[in-house]
Amino acid sequence: MSYKWLEWAKRIQAISQAGLTFSKDVYDIERYEELRHISAEIMEEYSEMDFQKVDELFSVETGYPTPKMDVRGAVFQNNQVLLVKEMNEDLWSLPGGFCEIGLSPGENIVKEIKEESGFEVTPVKLLAALDKNKHPHPPDATDYYKLFIQCEIHGGEARVGVETSEVRFFSESNLPKLSVKRNTESQVNMLFEFLQDPGKEPVFD
Repeated sequence: MSYKWLEWAKRIQAISQAGLTFSKDVYDIERYEELRHISAEIMEEYSEMDFQKVDELFSVETGYPTPKMDVRGAVFQNNQVLLVKEMNEDLWSLPGGFCEIGLSPGENIVKEIKEESGFEVTPVKLLAALDKNKHPHPPDATDYYKLFIQCEIHGGEARVGVETSEVRFFSESNLPKLSVKRNTESQVNMLFEFLQDPGKEPVFD
């Protein structure tokens, strides 16, 4: 889904962040800081985001700008997929979240699934690597890639975590209302294609 104003705001932010990372001249630094403020103003004008919060979000980002990484677990049982209900939204998603420094994608998804669902899993296959911007998620100030990793349960039991209120398995024909900012219905349906065809090649944008 395309939001031109969002693309412009994030591009301006990326240019300003790169400039602030490499510039030494005090006047150039002032100009790049002004660009960062302009990008925050665009975000505030066209979204429900508060300028101060956006500006603070942009200001803490340092170094050369690159996308963040989000991992989501595809855990199947009896032809159903594991979903958790997000406590702050009351909507459902594949267990997962942003990757933490020091952990590989596989280690991150094991950690997230354990914390959010109670199950102990083993990562077995990378199913997809998607660019969030190329899918129908709500507009977001952050760019990130989404890795969908198939995992197999080897221990634990269904148990809610700090951020989840329910843990359940759902069939493809009976999916609950999803947290679209975390995963879309088309993405979950895509995962069922791998269940039906284990030889399916990984998908990437």
